[in-house]
Amino acid sequence: MVRIQAEAPALMVQDTSVKFGDFTALYNVDLQVKTGEMVALIGASGSGKSTLLRTIDGLQVAAKGSGRIEVFGRKVQRDGRLAKGLYYRRRDIGMIFQSFNLVGRLSLFSNVLIGALGRIPSWRGTLGLFSKQDRERAMQALTRVGVDEFAGRRASKLSGGQKQRGAIARALVQGAKMILADEPIASLDPVSARHVMEQLQELNERDGITIVVSLHQVDFAIRYCQRVVALKDGRIIYDGPANKMTKDDMIAVYGDEYEDAFWSMEAA
Repeated sequence: MVRIQAEAPALMVQDTSVKFGDFTALYNVDLQVKTGEMVALIGASGSGKSTLLRTIDGLQVAAKGSGRIEVFGRKVQRDGRLAKGLYYRRRDIGMIFQSFNLVGRLSLFSNVLIGALGRIPSWRGTLGLFSKQDRERAMQALTRVGVDEFAGRRASKLSGGQKQRGAIARALVQGAKMILADEPIASLDPVSARHVMEQLQELNERDGITIVVSLHQVDFAIRYCQRVVALKDGRIIYDGPANKMTKDDMIAVYGDEYEDAFWSMEAA
């Protein structure tokens, strides 16, 4: 078994590019995230935020010959090739999507229990033979994120905020040491968005889970994250403390209409 290197950063992205045909979505990106950091990725639509997160998780392969990506000292991909045994390495990474990625016909409880699949034999998962401990852990996770009362409800009948908190509970059951959240509040109302961001912040501060979250709402990024990484046209153009971003930085990222990237916290 490969052990996580204690001295290794939680995330290392080195000289990584991603291409879709003739279009380059990421240009030679370099990024390091320390264990226990909560980092916001910001940028206009098409800037490369989602592509970067998907490449970190191994859902997207980097360009041929392109750099390397490591999570907790373990290789995810290098030179445009995914690492062998990536399925097992993904156990440490919880991915949360804008579209929630819950199975609508299953109960919320069953969706959260799916997080245990990476830690049990595949035949048990196929037959739905989860242990009592896994079931208790799923219920505890639902309670922690505040949606335990909806455990038996089909996911298709839940609100967006309830679904997203269910997705967070699934990552808890998975035992993720890092959560990559791709626009987790983009389709939520301001109040539900605040609840989801507070939950991610609480996991970061209480459990030490490393969080990398892409956001369109710059004020949410500044309020909930210690560090902001801004992308534009596939390149990182700002990487620093969230509370040190200036108006000029905002204009560099979004142009003169930068105020449209703010979602009044008063509404939340």
